[in-house]
Parts: sequence; C-alpha cells; structure tokens
Amino acid sequence: MSDMVTEILAFILTTSGWVLISSTIPTDYWKVSSLDGTVITTATFWSNLWKACVTDSTGVSNCKDFPSMLALDGYIQACRGLMIAAVCLGFFGAVFALVGMKCTKIGGSDQSKARMACFAGVNFILSGFCSLSSCSLYAHRITSEFFDPMFVAQKYELGVALFIGWAGSILCVLGGGVFCFSMVDSYAYGGPASTSHVSSHPKGHAQPMSQRPPPKYSSSSRAQHFDKNAYV
Repeated sequence: MSDMVTEILAFILTTSGWVLISSTIPTDYWKVSSLDGTVITTATFWSNLWKACVTDSTGVSNCKDFPSMLALDGYIQACRGLMIAAVCLGFFGAVFALVGMKCTKIGGSDQSKARMACFAGVNFILSGFCSLSSCSLYAHRITSEFFDPMFVAQKYELGVALFIGWAGSILCVLGGGVFCFSMVDSYAYGGPASTSHVSSHPKGHAQPMSQRPPPKYSSSSRAQHFDKNAYV
C-alpha cells in the first residue's frame, strides 16, 4: 500500500512539473525590461522564444514575431529545441507511468510494470534536465548581457517564465527519481507470494513415515510356520 501511495505522489509531482514546463513555452515574459517615468511605467519591453513586444502604459502591446528560424540567434534555437524535447519526453513519461503504476490493471506482469515505471522515471528526469538546460541557457544570456559594460543595447532582466520552467524541471526530476527507485521494489512485485500455511518440512524432502514395530511372533506360531513350509 505504501508503494502505491509513493507512486501516486510521484505521478502527481511529475505531471505537475510537465504541465509547468508545457506552459512555459507560450508564456510571454522570458525576459523583461521597463522604462520608468516620474509617476508610472511608460513602457515595458518583454520577449519570449517566439516574439518581442513592447507594452505602453495604457496596456496596448505591439509585438513583432521573430524572423525565419535560420536567422535567429543560436541560443534561441537551442532553447526551442530543448523545450520541445522536454514536453515530448514528459508526455511519453506520463503514458509509461500510467501503464507501470501498481494502481492500474494494464501493463502485464508485475516485473514488466516495474520496468515501465522505471522507464517513465528516466523520461521525466530527461525532460526536467532539458527544461532546466533551456531556462539556464536563456538566463545566462540575459545576465551576461546585463553585466557586460560594453553591451549598449536594451538590457533585460529574468522573466517569470524562467522561474516557472525551473520549478517544473525540479518537480520532474524529483518525481522521476521516485519512479526509478521503484525499480528497487520490482522483484517485490513478482517475488514469491507469502503463504499463510507453510509446511514444517523443507521442499524436496519426503516426510518420514511412522516407524512400525516389528511384529512379535510367539513360539507356537513360529513352529506352525516352520511345519507348514518344511516339505515344500
């Protein structure tokens, strides 16, 4: 029962992390910068993996989609690929987790279900590392430009989407680790079933038969037996 609860908790962690990672891709604020006036913020510049926008004080946004993928910066292309890979790995991990969990009735034998649960954990861990690498690469580019005194263009700060991606990555790695550790109990799935009634004699040894005392013959019965067979 405790193993089943552990797997359910791991599935909740990994699924929540995968949802957070998936929601990070279309989120607007990967990096953000603002121009402050005397009273209100006059303009907010923000960007994600797909477009760059500016929002004025009235809430009106003007956006420009990025040009062709071949004309993009290399780090944006890498971040796109890593995030898409993270979403795909998380999807397959969720499918294998549903098949391999103890609380489901599909997946074959108990050992097969344990292997599927471990494989799901590996997928979730890879998904978490892909998302973690993408967000960290994007954040490194922002911080390196921000602290570079020779960089004269618009400087940005870390956006909320990066923190969402980091949180989802941590949840996926933690939950995937729990699924992988369930492989330790895989042979508890298919191990020998415990029996309530066990014979006191080990298997393969015949139970000794009760020894009967040798029959006792009286002297008269011996004589009769001898006389009967004397002339045969």
